[in-house]
Amino acid sequence: MDIDFEEIYSRYFKDVYLFVLTLSKSPALAEDITQDSFFRALKEIRHFQGSCTMKSWLCQIAKNLYISHLRRQKYTVDREMFVLPSSVDIEQTFLKKETTRSIYRALHTLDEPYKEVFLLRTLGELTYREIGDIFCHSETWARVTYHTARLKIRELLADE
Repeated sequence: MDIDFEEIYSRYFKDVYLFVLTLSKSPALAEDITQDSFFRALKEIRHFQGSCTMKSWLCQIAKNLYISHLRRQKYTVDREMFVLPSSVDIEQTFLKKETTRSIYRALHTLDEPYKEVFLLRTLGELTYREIGDIFCHSETWARVTYHTARLKIRELLADE
């Protein structure tokens, strides 16, 4: 298999970076994980079988590296202070934060793959086809799994 890795890097770097950025919300971390992903892909290119697109394979590597990073950081505490500007309506901010917490609580009670598919679709802004490729399933499988996750979250929120 003759592969021009420079072409792969230039073609997919931005896609992989944006994917990791949506997961991490940190440009510096996204840059590091993206670089590590391409390094890992270069080392393991012989294992690429072509059962999914190159972009999906690279995103799978990046996702796994990001998850590994999260596991390593699990016990660290973010000690930055957050100061609200005086123009912020504290009551609205509290209500929005409570709603967000409720959604995250419901989301974290979901089984896999519902949780991950929901996150990839909403936070990662991936298409159903890309999600299906990441899981080595069809686009239809990704759609059904995402909508099932939405229904389960809606039921859990209604129970609260």
